[in-house]
Amino acid sequence: MELWLKARPAVRKKIAIFILIGWALLIIGDRVDELRVYQGAQMAMYTIALASIVLLTGYSGQVSLGNGAMMAVGGYGAALTLNNLGTPIWFAFLMAIVTASLFGALLGAAAARVSGPYLAGTTLALAVGLPAIANQFAFLGGEPGLLFDVGFPPERFGDEFTQYKWFFWIASFIALIALFITSNILSSRFGRTWRAIRGNSLAAELCGVHSSRMKVLAFTVSSGLAGLAGAVLAMTISLVAPGAYGLALSFALVTGAVLAGISSLPGVVLGAFILVVIPEISVALADRLGDADKLNNYLPGLIVSVLLILSVIYTPNGPGENLRKHRHKKPAH
Repeated sequence: MELWLKARPAVRKKIAIFILIGWALLIIGDRVDELRVYQGAQMAMYTIALASIVLLTGYSGQVSLGNGAMMAVGGYGAALTLNNLGTPIWFAFLMAIVTASLFGALLGAAAARVSGPYLAGTTLALAVGLPAIANQFAFLGGEPGLLFDVGFPPERFGDEFTQYKWFFWIASFIALIALFITSNILSSRFGRTWRAIRGNSLAAELCGVHSSRMKVLAFTVSSGLAGLAGAVLAMTISLVAPGAYGLALSFALVTGAVLAGISSLPGVVLGAFILVVIPEISVALADRLGDADKLNNYLPGLIVSVLLILSVIYTPNGPGENLRKHRHKKPAH
C-alpha cells in the first residue's frame, strides 16, 4: 500500500488500467469457446513479439527481419531449462528472456557497426540459418524438436478449467506484464534516447549519447521480449521445433508491426489480432474457391504479403498512427 501511494499518478493510472484489462481478459476467457481461448493465447504471444519490434525498430531505428530467430532462441532456452532441470514454469520463461537477451547482446554488438539494409540482411540470414542449425544438434531435438509441457492447470480451478484456458491465463498474464514493463521503458529516458538516435544519431552523439552502446541495449531488450514470445508460442503448441520459428513467422511479425504502426505500442494489439485472424480468412477463402487443402498451404503467406505491400504503400506508419494523426489534425481556418 505504501508503494502504491508513493507511485506517481501516471504510474498508478497505468497500473489500474492494466489490472482492469487483466480482469476483463479473465472474464472473457471464461465465456468463450475453446478455439477463441486458444486464439487469445496466440494473440498474447504476437502482442509480446510485436512489442519487441516496436522497441527495436520504432524507437531505436534498427530494422530487423530476424525476430523469429530470437523467438526460437527463447523457446529452446525455456524448453531445455524445463526438460533438463525440472524447474517451475516461471523460471523457464525467465530463462527464455535471459537466453535470448544474451544472444541479442552479442548480435547487437556486431549489428551496431551496420545499419539499414545491411542490418536487415544480416538478421534475415539469421532467420533463415538458425532453424537449419537447430536441425543438426541432437540435444535440440533435431527436426522433431523438443516437448514443452507446462503441465495441467491446478485442480482447484475445477474440471471445466481446460488446458487451453490455462494457456490463455498464462499467456495473458505474461503479455500484460511485458507490455507494462515495455511501456515504462519506452516512456523513460531510455525510450527518449532511442528516439533521439533514430532521429539523428550524429546530433545525439554530440549531446553526449553513446549511440552504439544504446543500440546494443535496444537489441538486448528487444531480443529478451522476442525470446519470451517464443516461449509462449512453445507453450501454446507444446513443442519447440525449427518449423515453428521459420522465415514465414518473421515476415508475419514485420507485417503485423507495420499494420500496428511501427512506433505505436498500443497498436501491437491490433497487429496481433490481424495475425490471428489471417488463418481464418484463408480457410474461408479456400473453402469458397475450392481445393482447400492445396490453397491453405500458401494462402496465409499470400495474404500476409499483400497486406505488407498495401501497408507500406498506403499507410507506412500504420492505420492506427494515421487515424490518430487525423483525429488530432486541426481544421484549417
